[in-house]
Amino acid sequence: MADTDKLGAALAAIDAANAADPNEILVGGERRPKELAHAELASAWLARLVDTPSEALQLAVRAHHICRWESPRSTYPEGRVGYHKWRRDLQMLHAERVGQILAEQSIEEGVIARVQALVRKQGLGRDVEVQALEDAVCLVFLELQLHALAARLEEHKLLDIVRKTLVKMSEKARALAAELPLAKGDAALIERAALR
Repeated sequence: MADTDKLGAALAAIDAANAADPNEILVGGERRPKELAHAELASAWLARLVDTPSEALQLAVRAHHICRWESPRSTYPEGRVGYHKWRRDLQMLHAERVGQILAEQSIEEGVIARVQALVRKQGLGRDVEVQALEDAVCLVFLELQLHALAARLEEHKLLDIVRKTLVKMSEKARALAAELPLAKGDAALIERAALR
């Protein structure tokens, strides 16, 4: 099988796993499994961020939240410590699940190890591929989740979250965020957060 065929089959296997997400979101007027929609959008952002992404980066971006619903936030203690423990455990879950899927697709061990390292965000701040993954994930958050979050949180908390999101992003990703077709209030919120 050609490398492009193997990559396509591996991406399809990741998509099949994410299609089992019982949570749905509305994207483009269509109800979709949440993590499948997030993964597809993250891949679309990656295509705008990186001219020729490696096979490992393409797989990691598609699998960045694979099977996330298996470990809900509500099963961890409230507060910052519980949140950070949940996030660390999720990264391990995602790395484990994608490793299993890629092994079943006969992807090389070295590529699998690299995908797992990317999904765990090892080297964030030093590794350009980890930064590209982080950028794609942040752009999906701003595009799909910011508006709903704005309805639930007090403005100062929301501003803090958006500010922290923008700080994690590269200059190119922040420029793409500024072009997002967001509701007027959401776009203004990003602008305000960028000024602080």
